[in-house]
Amino acid sequence: MELETKVLSRELQRILYDSHKTVGTAESCTGGRIAEAIIATPGASGYFKGSIISYSNEIKEKLLFVSSKVLAEQTAVCEEVAKEMVLGAIRSLDVDFAVAATGVAGPGGGTADIPVGTIWIAVGDESDVKTFKLSEDFGRDINLAIATNKAVSLLLDFIREKLGVSDE
Repeated sequence: MELETKVLSRELQRILYDSHKTVGTAESCTGGRIAEAIIATPGASGYFKGSIISYSNEIKEKLLFVSSKVLAEQTAVCEEVAKEMVLGAIRSLDVDFAVAATGVAGPGGGTADIPVGTIWIAVGDESDVKTFKLSEDFGRDINLAIATNKAVSLLLDFIREKLGVSDE
């Protein structure tokens, strides 16, 4: 795990532990890497409740309540699915905040409309969800590392904003 990820995890731990807030993840293409990054710091059990790894659309629908209509019309790799994954994780895991990732890490699976390297990340709480799109292909391992770091960074920024915590 990269040093940057460990630093982000440590800061996330400080804020969440002190605020008594909880977090969970809903992951598709990252396959648990975001959860792994969050628990890299000892004491994560005090604020990290769990993760739903939803590699298939079936699991996105059943456990994260992602709309089958959205999946059919827009595919699993879209902004709306990322948003619904965050809200589904908040509901299923009973957490204050959640982060989600869905995309095409590669090396295959891309299309002309959704090329390899397209990864949607969403972070939020029950009333507000923000998204970010990665769109460059650096190869599977690097795509997943970038998505993981970006997801934890966005989650940290979102939580700081919502809790009024400064960047120290």
